[in-house]
Amino acid sequence: MQTSAQSSFRQRLVSGAFLAGSFVKTPSPHATEILGNSGFDFIVVDQEHAPFDRVTTDLVLLAARAAGVAGVVRVPTLTSDAIQASLDCGAVGILAPHVASVADAEALVAACRYRGGKRGFSGVTRAGRYGGSKMWDLVDSADAAVATIAMIEDPSALAEIDAILAVEGLDAVFIGRGDLTVAFGAPTRDAPEVRNAVDTILAAAKKAGKPVCVMTDNGEESAGFAERGASAFILSSDQGFLRRAASETLAQMQTARSRVENPGAR
Repeated sequence: MQTSAQSSFRQRLVSGAFLAGSFVKTPSPHATEILGNSGFDFIVVDQEHAPFDRVTTDLVLLAARAAGVAGVVRVPTLTSDAIQASLDCGAVGILAPHVASVADAEALVAACRYRGGKRGFSGVTRAGRYGGSKMWDLVDSADAAVATIAMIEDPSALAEIDAILAVEGLDAVFIGRGDLTVAFGAPTRDAPEVRNAVDTILAAAKKAGKPVCVMTDNGEESAGFAERGASAFILSSDQGFLRRAASETLAQMQTARSRVENPGAR
């Protein structure tokens, strides 16, 4: 049974609610449970850049349900097989990489939808409550609940951004500043060409009335993007939070060690 956070995720995303999320890169349920218990709105299982197979994806999405947090999957490639596997495991959103054309956006939507789409049907998965849902009830509830999010991270997508955002059934876009930075050969994410690309995507999304998701470094940067029109934020990853906390704690211990070893210096 989906929790309210899961069943309402697409509705909240589309309505422009302020949402906080995190990538999950460790193929274990524990990080997802911790993030969910901490109050995050959603997690993104990172199949593209982390060692997730279908079994570990299934386990982490089960943990998301247990922790009451919406489970989204960033699939490794824009293919119907990858998307269907994640949806059958119970994902309530698909984050698709390298959506650079209208055809890509249409393929994403089609793979996520039964009616008018090409999603393969099975009622005996977690998404179908293992046979506990009636066929057409399941079709309608799944089509209403699954969020389709396109990652705009290629310079070629900028020329088609208005048309991409106009694709019916595409719910939101994610600005991939990292890939755009590399693609432009820019020194940092704040380089003029990257900032211009971000501004282009934000302006197009505002015109289309569709929400924008972006990865930010902290609350201050999130607030800045919110003022420019973004509403969903990936703040880090389980690995990033672990590294940051470990580094901060170790720095505190080094200060304590210095005080103990050099008492006269206090």
